[in-house]
Amino acid sequence: MRVVALVPGSIDNQILFFATLDDLKRYYPDAQIDVIVEPQSKAAYRVSKSVHDVLTFDYKDRNSLADWGNLVGMIRDREYDVAIIVGQSWWVGLLMWLTGIPTRIGYQGEGAVFLTNPIPPNLSEYVAKMYHNLLKPLKINTPCPALSVNVPKVDIEWAQAEQKRLGVNETGFILINAGEGSLDTTYPVENWQQIIAACQQKQPDLPVVVIREANNEPLVRSLLEHCQNIKVTSPDDIGKLTAIIAGASLMVSVENSFLQLSIAVETYTITLLDSIDSEKLLPISEKVLAITSSTGKIADISPQIVLEKIWGG
Repeated sequence: MRVVALVPGSIDNQILFFATLDDLKRYYPDAQIDVIVEPQSKAAYRVSKSVHDVLTFDYKDRNSLADWGNLVGMIRDREYDVAIIVGQSWWVGLLMWLTGIPTRIGYQGEGAVFLTNPIPPNLSEYVAKMYHNLLKPLKINTPCPALSVNVPKVDIEWAQAEQKRLGVNETGFILINAGEGSLDTTYPVENWQQIIAACQQKQPDLPVVVIREANNEPLVRSLLEHCQNIKVTSPDDIGKLTAIIAGASLMVSVENSFLQLSIAVETYTITLLDSIDSEKLLPISEKVLAITSSTGKIADISPQIVLEKIWGG
C-alpha cells in the first residue's frame, strides 16, 4: 500500500502527527508512507521512524495554477492508494480528487465533498488524538499512542559530547527553552533571569542550560550578562536538539516545536501557555505540567508560580 499524507503547518504540527504515522506503519508494516509538508517543516522528519519520503509544497504561498498542477502530477506519478489530508481546504480536496487516488481521507468541512471518507473533527480534544482519528477508515480504531521519535545515532553521540563539553554529563541539568525573546507572546527575559537565579540558589549543583537558536540571540546574550554560571547549547539540527532535550532532568519551555520534542522523549517538562486552547497541544501525562495564563499572555505568569511548579511538581 502506498500512502501520502498532506500535512500543512509548522514543525510542531508535524511532530503531533507522528503518532498517526507510527500507528499506520505498525498496522501496515509494508506500507510506503510519504508526506507532503511545507519547506520549513521538512526538518521534523529527521526524527521520524515511519516515513519513506518527504516532499515539499508551500500550501500558504500564492501558488499559480501551474504550481498546483505540478503537485497533482507529482502525486499521480507515484500512484498512491490512500491520501490522508490533515487540513481543511476545498481546493486541496478537489486536487486530491483529480489525482484519482481511490481512498481519500480527511475532515468534514471545506473540500469534504471530494473525499471518500470524511471524518468529523473533534476540535476540543488533544490534537494528536484528533489526527489519529483519520486512521479509522483504514480499520485502525485503537487509542492514539504517545508521541515518539527516532534520533539518529550520530545525533545521540553529538549530545553526549555536548554534555561533556558543558560539564553536565554527570550532574543532570535544567534546560531552558526561552523562545525567541522578541515577541509579545514570549516570556520576558527579566522573568527568566529570576527563575534561573532562584534555581541556582536552591540547587547550586544542578546546572542550567539555555537553548540558543538563530532568532533568540539577544535574549540569550541578556541572560549571559545577568545570570552567573549558566551554560548555552546551540544544536544545529532537530536531531541534535532532540538528543540534548532527552538528556535533561527538566525542561522549562514556552510553546513551540521544542515543547513537542520534549514530550516525545518523555523529559519532565513544565510549559508556559497563553490560553486554555493551547492545552490541546498536550497529552495527559505525569511528565508534563502546564501553567496557563489567566489573561491570555504568558508574560503575566509570575516567576514565583513557575518556581512553585518546578519545586512542587
